[in-house]
Amino acid sequence: MYAVIETGGKQYRVEVGMELEVESLDVELGKTVTIDRVLLVSDGDVASIGRPVVDGAAVSAEVVRQTRGDKVIAFKYRPKARRRVKKGHRQELTVLRINDIVLNGKSAAKAVAKAESDAKTERQRVEEAAAAQAAKDAVLAAKLAAAAKKPAAKPPTTKASTAKPATAKPAAAKPATTKPAAAKPATAKAKAETAEAETAEADATTPKAAPARKTTASTRSKAAADAPTDKPAAKPAPKPRAAAKPRATKKDE
Repeated sequence: MYAVIETGGKQYRVEVGMELEVESLDVELGKTVTIDRVLLVSDGDVASIGRPVVDGAAVSAEVVRQTRGDKVIAFKYRPKARRRVKKGHRQELTVLRINDIVLNGKSAAKAVAKAESDAKTERQRVEEAAAAQAAKDAVLAAKLAAAAKKPAAKPPTTKASTAKPATAKPAAAKPATTKPAAAKPATAKAKAETAEAETAEADATTPKAAPARKTTASTRSKAAADAPTDKPAAKPAPKPRAAAKPRATKKDE
């Protein structure tokens, strides 16, 4: 719920709990002020518009403090007359805190207090549920920790006798060595036959000498022509150069 009020010749939109600065009011600090000039009241989708004010509507506010506004400079001058006037002003203000808005017996402050209490109870309910869940989680964690600390029972283990299989090494078979029979001495007849065979082979392998050729004068001339000459041919002697004629100059002319 909100309302539009008029005070000090100005209009303000106000809600419960907000603070605003209005024109100076002659009221002591901490006192409550009731403003009857309510121009509009809106409650959800319903709005009451006054002509000029709403009947049965009022706004109560508490005086928080007396203060002054920002400085305003008023500067006046006349051109070509050397007239300059500068003045400053700070408006006296009163700070109000809106406590309640009432329309036909319905209070906005009570509605706000009920909404806050409902939100508080809801928050408390959520906090209690969270605390209960945290306690359950703590108990479960303690059980899991206790179960983890207990050592697990080990199953009995029987040692099986592992007999190594006997491996029989095969005996290496030694190769049989046979001694060559001693050669018997050859007879005289066999010696003579081998000597004849060797001489026959030697005659077959030695080449026969070619017959000597007769050398004549014609063959000698042919051999001399075919034989290469080692000495190079003599070069002809260079011709002597003619003496250069002297060049004629202008002085000689």
